[in-house]
Amino acid sequence: MPGRREKLQEMFEAIQELLVIIKPQLDKPEIPFSPALTQDLHELASRAELFTQRRTGSSTQFADFLDQEGVSLWNASETIGKSPDEGGFDLVATLKLAAFRLIEAGLETKPGIEGLLRAVQLASEAGVALAELGCEDVALGVLKSAAKFEAMLRNVDDPEGTNQQAIASATIVYFSSRMEVAWKEENYTIIDFLVEEIADNQRLVLLPRARLPLAFKLHRLGNSILRETAAYDGTRAIDWLQKAFSMVDCLEETTTPGVAELKARTSPTFPAHFTHRTGMRNQLSISRTLARAHFLSGSYDRAEVALAELSPSINALNDHESSKYQEIRWLRLAILKRRKAGDSALLDAYKSLIDHMLLSEASITDILQDLQTLGHQHALVAAVNQYLITNVLQCCGAESDYIRQILLALIFCCGEDENHARVMKTLDSAFTLVCEAEFELSSIPTTACLTLIWHYGDRRCHAKEWEEAADWFLASGHQLFRASNPGIGPKCFRKAALCYIEQREYARASTVIRRCPSDAATTQYIIFLTVVHQGLEDDAIKAIQGMLVAQDFDQNLLTVAIQVSRRSDMKGVLFLLLEAVLKTLDLGGEVVVEALTLIREIIGLTLDLLREPKANKIVSIDTLIGHFRAAKVLINDTCPQKTISLIIKDMSWLWRTAYNCAVQCCSEREQHGDYIFELFELARDFLESFCRASPVDMCPESYMCLMNASFSAISGRVFAVRNTIESTGTTDEVLLRAIAAEIRLCKVQIIGVMGKNILGEGDIRRAEGFVHTLRVFEAELLAELKDWGGLSLVIKDVVASGSTATCTYEAVADILWIEEECPINGEMKPYFAPMFRFVSKHVSAINPVDKAILRASLDHGALSVEKFSRWLHAICTILLARNTPADRVKTIGYIRQATGVMNDSEEPYPIDECEWLLNASCKTGAECSKASMFDEAGRWFEVSANICQFVPKGKDYAKKILEARTYSLTRQNNANAVVVKR
Repeated sequence: MPGRREKLQEMFEAIQELLVIIKPQLDKPEIPFSPALTQDLHELASRAELFTQRRTGSSTQFADFLDQEGVSLWNASETIGKSPDEGGFDLVATLKLAAFRLIEAGLETKPGIEGLLRAVQLASEAGVALAELGCEDVALGVLKSAAKFEAMLRNVDDPEGTNQQAIASATIVYFSSRMEVAWKEENYTIIDFLVEEIADNQRLVLLPRARLPLAFKLHRLGNSILRETAAYDGTRAIDWLQKAFSMVDCLEETTTPGVAELKARTSPTFPAHFTHRTGMRNQLSISRTLARAHFLSGSYDRAEVALAELSPSINALNDHESSKYQEIRWLRLAILKRRKAGDSALLDAYKSLIDHMLLSEASITDILQDLQTLGHQHALVAAVNQYLITNVLQCCGAESDYIRQILLALIFCCGEDENHARVMKTLDSAFTLVCEAEFELSSIPTTACLTLIWHYGDRRCHAKEWEEAADWFLASGHQLFRASNPGIGPKCFRKAALCYIEQREYARASTVIRRCPSDAATTQYIIFLTVVHQGLEDDAIKAIQGMLVAQDFDQNLLTVAIQVSRRSDMKGVLFLLLEAVLKTLDLGGEVVVEALTLIREIIGLTLDLLREPKANKIVSIDTLIGHFRAAKVLINDTCPQKTISLIIKDMSWLWRTAYNCAVQCCSEREQHGDYIFELFELARDFLESFCRASPVDMCPESYMCLMNASFSAISGRVFAVRNTIESTGTTDEVLLRAIAAEIRLCKVQIIGVMGKNILGEGDIRRAEGFVHTLRVFEAELLAELKDWGGLSLVIKDVVASGSTATCTYEAVADILWIEEECPINGEMKPYFAPMFRFVSKHVSAINPVDKAILRASLDHGALSVEKFSRWLHAICTILLARNTPADRVKTIGYIRQATGVMNDSEEPYPIDECEWLLNASCKTGAECSKASMFDEAGRWFEVSANICQFVPKGKDYAKKILEARTYSLTRQNNANAVVVKR
């Protein structure tokens, strides 16, 4: 392949070199018509043709250049051809040859319709130009290429027929060009073949304007044979001239210039031995021939007079079915058509033909073909067909094989009639006539008739003439066709019902569809469409359920029904359909991708249903979690396979959606508390699978979501266990140990993420908070299990965690000190000792123990009032050292708690601790007053005043505190006055 590409490159460069030589000469004001330029163009054409032959596939890197240069040369040939000088015709033909070969080289291996049309057109013109120069061999080579493209054009896929006219035009251009070259070669056999191809009525119907130039061409070739005695072939000349005459006969003189002239030319004026080889033997033959001569010359009145003279003679004879008398009847019919007689006169002429003809396939075909020439006289054509059916049934009975042919012709005629009411009446009358004659169509004719009827029904559908289309489909359900194919009726009725649905006539659609068996899936589908468009959601669900249990159920119906449901915005129906499709999938391999796509849509639809005011949220959330579980199973089964890369996006969507759903449920805790932890677990599992499958490293935000989901899932389980224990008073030891194990795994996971050094400071603090809470949860569960050994390990872990342990100590102590069976003074004492040492060691840096610890310690006698006062002193010192608003507020709470102890406890509160609390509160109040924080200063003075009664000289201190409070209030009032003044 590399060698072939190199050769193509070399040929391409050679073409470029020739173009560099040629194009400057064409750009000159006076183009030199030199042999050298012509030779270069021939060389260019040869190289381009060789390039086309050597390439094996699409050469896109060369195609655009070759095509552009070919178009440029072709345009140059058109410009030069407008006013060619001496030698200009040679140059124009050679330019067209080179241009076509370049454009051909630039075509794709399998060009589209437009490319083929252009190639055929250009090749045909180039071939004719070369033939006119006498270069028949080169012209034949070009036309061979044209033949190749024309063959490709005939095989092109054009189901809607949008390009039929263009294809027919290109084909006729090619045949005409080929005929010109064949005429130069005196190859009359080829011309005969081409004449037959050109006269193809299917093409000429598409191109009525092409008839006149083709007729002129055929006329010219026929007369040229007559003028050349060496090539004298009268039979061939007559045939060609008749073809020309038949083409012109379809044209109107008033609308097409040149028709009258050509008609006069094509009237045969041959020698006597051409037209009357056997002579005139009797007066009847002479009159008949005279009438025909008048007819061919356009003297229709004289022709009709001649035929009138023949009528008595014909009527006097008994041989009415003789072919020569039938010819006279045909001639009479032709004269009437030329004179544009009324329908009644034409109908009488056709009836005369039908009454006197010998019934055969050929005679009936002649009648039917002649009816095609009547154009828009559809009523006449239908009447003749009906008369022909009646005549055939009377003569041949139910055994006739001609009815099929006539019915097809009648259907074809009615399909072109624009009077729809007349069409339906004609068809029903004809079908009923055949049916009442007990004539039974076989399966093949039935199929042919139905195919044609459905074609016209589909044509009305494409034109959005739905009511007319429905009538056509109902006509195809006539008893005549159902007799041989009982299953065809429901199909026709369903088609009609679909048309009524499109017309929004749902009542008529329902009436028609009731004629179909209700146990068919397609029937249920039509019912579904009918009720969906009426907004009847319950009936639509019932129809879908009936469709799913039908024996002829087809999954494609579900696909189409899904599309309809999406447009109708019926979420319940769409939900049912999506679940049905999901159940029908044979999971495995790449089908997992489709299954996950369906699950995603079902989940999204469920979320939409949850947002509706009247939604059954419990059922919807159960469904939501069920599909999340199904997706989890699919992902777990897919992970070992190579298809995991195909579902990366699905995994990302699933974990994010599950995570957001869980967060949303958190805001509705009272209603959906039982579902929160499972949603977080699913989000965690999806995110873990996504992390393992992702080819790139995860971002910090994803890791934070993973930690959040893991922590929230554990928290939810712990809360659920608490509620169970509180409500039932029982403990599930297995469940508690399982949750404790999950907590340990979660801690390891969070600590592992923290060790990656990818989190910011705020995220690290949050992660540390997670670990702290998890330790508290673990301690709580182990305390519930009375697992003091395991609890001791938790405390050791807390001690080893550093300066963040105080908060954990606080919570653990709160748990254990209210635990009646906790051996605080026994075996657990060694483990609590580090907690107290830790607090005193980190007095300046750590968070204090919560006030609940202090209250719990007093309530259970764990600490004396003296130890309580010392611990509270340490806590307040730490908080005042931090000196944040929150810490000061918390300190006030602790001092108030101490005041409560002073009032309630039987054991006296140490005097030195009372004095310290008094001094600390007064000092802090003075600092707040100095800093203009008057409200906070007032609270500090208030708590200090409450302590005065427990210290010596308390009244003096109280008086001083009152003065300080009064001074603070004065400053506050002055400050407020200044603000008002401003």
